[in-house]
Amino acid sequence: MTFRKYLVLAGVTLFAAAGDTLLSHGMKQVGSVSLNHLSRLILAVLNPWVVSGIVLLLAFFASYMNALSWADLTYVLPATSLGYVLLALVAKFALHEQVSPMRWAGIALIAGGVGFVAGGPSLTSHRHHESREHLAEVDPAEIRSEVEV
Repeated sequence: MTFRKYLVLAGVTLFAAAGDTLLSHGMKQVGSVSLNHLSRLILAVLNPWVVSGIVLLLAFFASYMNALSWADLTYVLPATSLGYVLLALVAKFALHEQVSPMRWAGIALIAGGVGFVAGGPSLTSHRHHESREHLAEVDPAEIRSEVEV
């Protein structure tokens, strides 16, 4: 895997964690919102912390789409789940949230699972792609002569 691809995966991880953190901070300032009170919802969207969180989550989405263009979902999602570890640390120390031992255990399991996934290929080979590539290398005259026989 190239350095650029590692940067994309790091971007997915960091943008998601930072965006979720800013969104959470902004929504705690705004308070409860519902679709029944659109004015509160509009005020929430205008909160600078919420706006910043949305922008970072849009950057996450763009990076995520980029990663999915060259790797399998079963590789990208676990590889970027280290963001959960980062998010728990930020929530604990920046947002002053309580993180229970059970949550830490779950986060440790996620981090361990990332190690298993990172050891495998980022893209699985597909037989139909391989057969198309093989056909591209074959002379069409050879195919016709084999079909006629």
